[in-house]
Amino acid sequence: MLDLHRNLFKGLEKKVGKIFSFLPITPNQWTLISILFAFVCLYFLIKQNLILAIVFFLIAGFLDFIDGAVARYKNMATKIGAYLDTIADRYVEAILLFGMLFLPLPKIFLPSYAWIFLILFGSIMTTYAKAAAKEKNLVCQELKGGLLSRGERIILLLVCLILGVFNFYWMVYVLILIAILANFTALQRILAARKDGVIFPNRQKAGQK
Repeated sequence: MLDLHRNLFKGLEKKVGKIFSFLPITPNQWTLISILFAFVCLYFLIKQNLILAIVFFLIAGFLDFIDGAVARYKNMATKIGAYLDTIADRYVEAILLFGMLFLPLPKIFLPSYAWIFLILFGSIMTTYAKAAAKEKNLVCQELKGGLLSRGERIILLLVCLILGVFNFYWMVYVLILIAILANFTALQRILAARKDGVIFPNRQKAGQK
């Protein structure tokens, strides 16, 4: 849902862009640096130091915000930059989920790695449902929205890490919630794309399934 309300952060984005625009770092470099900090977060997850993992995950997330803010403030926004940012977002999220596999998480209904896989699968399908709808010409605008877009997933994953500092059971319950809602969101987007495809059947290309 947050991806539908990015205008709410315009003021903050402008201030951040102005503050960091004086540094000799391009928006694409900020994006790549965010991935580097995600790997540092991974290191501390492997070491089971959740406090430092949280710190570096927050830094990675903030750097992801900086790249777009600087790009728009300096009028350097490009299609390749937006593409790189999207790819980096997926890497950061996947790196975090991979790191959680090294934590001694308890089994609740399913092994913890199964819930982590379902989160990753739901995340991939949410993104792919959007990309495929555009590729197959089912929608005229980018398919956004849904109950749990990337912004909400990242917030809940951060909450998950914070709860893990105190109790791994609480952490797994949040992982279960994210897994269910992520896949539900993917289904929402699939149904939305199908609905638009039925309403505008002339958009579909001949020979496509």
